[in-house]
Amino acid sequence: MTTAARNVVLIGYRGCGKTSVGRSLATRLGWTFVDTDDLIEAAAGCSIREIFEREGEAGFRVRETTAVQEVARGTQQVISVGGGAILSADNRTMLRGAGVCVWLTAPPEELHRRLQADPRSGSTRPALTSKSELDEIRHLLQRRAPLYAELAEHVVDTAGRSLEQVVAAVFAFLS
Repeated sequence: MTTAARNVVLIGYRGCGKTSVGRSLATRLGWTFVDTDDLIEAAAGCSIREIFEREGEAGFRVRETTAVQEVARGTQQVISVGGGAILSADNRTMLRGAGVCVWLTAPPEELHRRLQADPRSGSTRPALTSKSELDEIRHLLQRRAPLYAELAEHVVDTAGRSLEQVVAAVFAFLS
């Protein structure tokens, strides 16, 4: 394990596996796993969907930046950040300084399939556009991909790979 990495930051669109990979990687490293979405929900006392309903996307993004600031100060963490956290230049700067950033990817159709299979996703995560779910994924990925690419030191395609294979691929970058 390279000593230069204070933290590992997992970025990517929702459904790419940041939480599952993050938990498993943290266990393998003996580090703490932190999910910024969990921090936001705990601080707000409600789901992200409810934050969007009460405060809109702008209110959520303020809360998200606060969570990023909090985790960026820590060490020996595997950090999963929400898919849109990279929209803020300040967040990208903080995340880049926090540790090694790894972009987990998958094709839009695979992300859609995973989100459909996750019973929690629909009830806790709001739609961000008026498009169909698959079209929203395609649209947001097209917008976000350059920002993910700018931030990522490593990219891991998660499609067609088991959790163990993805964790091993991320771990290989850190060795």
